Formats: sequence, C-alpha cells, structure tokens
Amino acid sequence: MAPAESWWQTAVVYQVYIRSFADGNGDGVGDIAGLRDRLPYLARLGVDAIWINPWYPSPLADGGYDVADYRDVEPLYGTLPEADLVIAEAHEAGIRVLLDIVPNHSSDQHRWFVAALAGDPKARQRYHFRDGLGPDGALPPNDWQSVFGGPAWTRVPDGQWYLHLFAPGQPDFNWENPEVRAEFEDVLAFWFDKGVDGFRIDVAHGLVKADGLPDGGQGNDAAPGLVQHNESHPAWDQDGVHDVYRGWRTVANRYAPERIFIAEAWVPNNERLARYLRFDELHTAFQFDFLRAPWRASILRTVVDDAIKEAASVGAPPTWVLSNHDVTRTVTRYARSQPDHLIETDWERSRWAEEPADYALGLRRARAAALMQLALPGTAYVYQGEELGLEEVEDLPNEVRQDPIWEQSGHTDVGRDGCRVPLPWSGDTAPLGFSTNPDATTWLPQPQHWASHTAAAQDRDPDSTLNLYREALSVRATTWVGAGELEWIPTAPEVAAFRRGDAQCWVNTGEKPVELPTDATVVLASVAGTANQLPADAAVWLVAD
Repeated sequence: MAPAESWWQTAVVYQVYIRSFADGNGDGVGDIAGLRDRLPYLARLGVDAIWINPWYPSPLADGGYDVADYRDVEPLYGTLPEADLVIAEAHEAGIRVLLDIVPNHSSDQHRWFVAALAGDPKARQRYHFRDGLGPDGALPPNDWQSVFGGPAWTRVPDGQWYLHLFAPGQPDFNWENPEVRAEFEDVLAFWFDKGVDGFRIDVAHGLVKADGLPDGGQGNDAAPGLVQHNESHPAWDQDGVHDVYRGWRTVANRYAPERIFIAEAWVPNNERLARYLRFDELHTAFQFDFLRAPWRASILRTVVDDAIKEAASVGAPPTWVLSNHDVTRTVTRYARSQPDHLIETDWERSRWAEEPADYALGLRRARAAALMQLALPGTAYVYQGEELGLEEVEDLPNEVRQDPIWEQSGHTDVGRDGCRVPLPWSGDTAPLGFSTNPDATTWLPQPQHWASHTAAAQDRDPDSTLNLYREALSVRATTWVGAGELEWIPTAPEVAAFRRGDAQCWVNTGEKPVELPTDATVVLASVAGTANQLPADAAVWLVAD
C-alpha cells in the first residue's frame, strides 16, 4: 500500500497579499488584524494553507520585498505578538501558514547594508560591492540590467558600485559569504519555532551569481527580468544555489510536523526546475508554464504533460498557479485574443494592449481554467481575488501608481499595481468593506463596479465565482485528491479532457459546444445548467456512472 500523501502534496494554498487583503485598523492598508478577521472566510472557502506576502519591516520600496529586518513585523501591518496570534488562529481553523522569505536581496535600510554604506569592509562582503570599469571607475562593473529597468548597479559616494537586480533599494546579498548563509538558516529557525509551516522563496533561482560576475553578453545585456527569466543568464539559476537549499532543508528537517518550501524559480525549462525539487532540497516549485499558457487546449495539454513528467522524475508533486501579485490577473489575460504559442515576452503586456478586453469572456474562461487547475494532480495556488473573478485594474491614475517598475521603466511599463488593488468585501461604495473605517481611503483605489463583485454580493448568488470555488474545493477533496494518475481522453483538438480514476475533467477552449460522455454524471460545471453538452469556454467535472 502506498504511503499516505503529506498535506503539501495535494494542498490548495491561498495567497494573501497582505496590503490588499483586509484592513483591520481603519488606515486603508491591509494588515494582520484584517487577516485575523477573515480567517472564517478562508476556512469556509476550503483552503488548506495561506501564503502571506512579506510582512517584515520595510520601507516598501517594492511592496515589502525590500526587507529591513527578517525577524519582526512591519508596524503598518501589526506586531510580532499579532503574528503569533494569526499563526495560532489559522491553525485552529485548520489552515497552515506559509510566509514569504526574500533571500536574494535586502532593503538598503537593513542594518548590514547601512554598515556597508558607512564603509565597513566586513559588511561590504555580505553584498556585491565592486570597483567600476573605465577611467576613474565611472562605468558599472558589468552589463547587467535591473529587472525593473535601468542598470543593475548603483555607485556609492566613495566610488564603488553595488549590485541590485531589482530596485536600487534592494541590494543583492553575496551568497558566497558564510555569514549570509548562517543568517538565513537562523531566520528560518526563528519562524519555524513560532509554528510557521513553511516558506515561499522569492527569486529562488537567484542568490548565487556566476563566478566573477561576467557580462550577460549579446542579447542578454537586457534585464534578466520577468520576461527574460526563462533565458540563461549569469545572475540566475547557477548550480551553486542548490547547495544553499540543501542547507535549508537540513534546518526544516529538524522540525515536526514537517516544514516545507515552495520555490518561485524562473528557469529555462522544467528539467532545470526539477533540480530544485530533489529529495534533499525544496518540496515544490510553481509551474509557471501553466500561467503562461494561452487559452488553447493543445498547449494546456503539452504544459500539463511536461510539468507532471519532470516533477515525477524527482518524486515531487507539480504545483499549478493561474496568477499572483506579479502578473496580470487571469480574467484579463483571457479577455483578449490568445496567441498560438506559450507566451514568452508579451505575456505581461496584456495590461496595455490596444485590444479592448472582453471581461465577460475572460471571466468565463477563468472559471473554466480554475476547474482544470483544481482537478490536476499535485498542489494549487489561488491568488486572492481569483475566487471573486476580479480583473486587472488597467486604468489606475498614474499619480497613484506605487510599483517601482513604473518609475524605473521611465513610465513605459505600468507595473503590477493593477493586480494588487484592495479586495472588495461588501457594500456599494468604496472602500467596499475592505476597511473597518467606512471613510478610509484605500492605498490603491478600487473600481466602483467592483460593488457587484464583493464577497457579500457573491455569497448570495449560487452561480457566483465565489460559490464555484467553494464547491470546487469541497468536491476536489473527495473526488480528485488521491484519484491517481492523469490519463488523457481522446476528443476534439480544441478540448482538453482527462480522467483520474473515476473522475473526469473536460475543458472546451473552442467556439462550439461538444458532446459529453453519456456514461458519466456532471458533478460541477463552470457554466450553470451544463448537462449533455459542454459549452464553449467552459469546463466540467464528471464522475463515471
């Protein structure tokens, strides 16, 4: 008999972008108090765990991914005792807690970097400080560009340069330095001792740089950024990073119940991704090809096969994700014409495409994609607001934008604020129940039409996206978890249909209805009333009679 699966091998994890989830103290910014208030909502939704975006002290130059202190809580969000409370209360509600750890870089306000800027040579060795090139060292040490735009180097008053692959306020750590390695292993233990169940690792493919920090070279001198993460670059996916994670796994293995890691690793292919999931390294890694796949059955089938095969090669479950705090919301991504290839360089650009968005179509496809995601073997991550069918807010006024991408790109890239707008919970006017203070101004403005998308409004509608997600998570637990290996069902090219045990999932990405099998019963459909035929842009779960 096969050993029972651990929770993390089949979990549905809900991503809490804490600034935008719920505001419990009335200042218009989400916080731990708001999260504690909404734990019953998450329990009713049926998720197994939450992943909380960084809640550490931070100047918020990059939404908290610029950490000033890895062992405390940002006062805007609450206190360390409140963090202890939400961990305990989530556990009482049957929800595990994953935090976000940011090991590639710190804030420029971290005590180590403050000391480095003051000229402390030992502190400088914890980061990448280099002399410049050219006369008087006036040129950056190499040709690397920041992910957010502009050079990846900033010069300090004494003439040296420091590396920052993201914002200038996010200096990269030097992971060849044993003090850096020891510090992060201690940080992991600090939070594990508080009962945290695991970590999502930001930029997990970063950390270790190629020896000597060589130029990226022709065609690679552009940013090794979100759109180029899948290319080889001396800043990314170096073999030395795996030694770091073997050390981390040793820390996690000291704890019971088990503590787990999920990697955000943008790498050239699934074979490279699988290397992070070897038995003595990390547990799971996001399957970004699923997120990058257009609404086309043939591509979805290929992505699923490849992800399952490579994860299985190292005994790990695949991890499916449709969106997160860095990418265009699913509804908007599907609301425009779909390319015929895995989206490489233009997938972020749907935000400012000239093509108008058909949000009704996008929502219809997003609901269907969710049923496919939740029927696949492995784990699934749901980004807050997906369960409400929210779209990207593409018309934010420029003056309210806070993502550093907006400034660093010279106002050519609107950045990621559009997927980070505070959630609508109830009511007809802003702040739509997001804050305990009805007069609060949210840190990013909410669209007025979201009044019809609130959790309260959807709670009353049996056919709402929220109730579809609730039903899907409930049915998933009894129908798909432990259902066995995936087997494709031969059908029309524009349909992706598979069975796992007695259960089947059919997804129609075409324009015409397709006949469903007559020897199976519909248990859940993305379009209400689905029976004998599966409509266009819809999905259905069946159980064999």
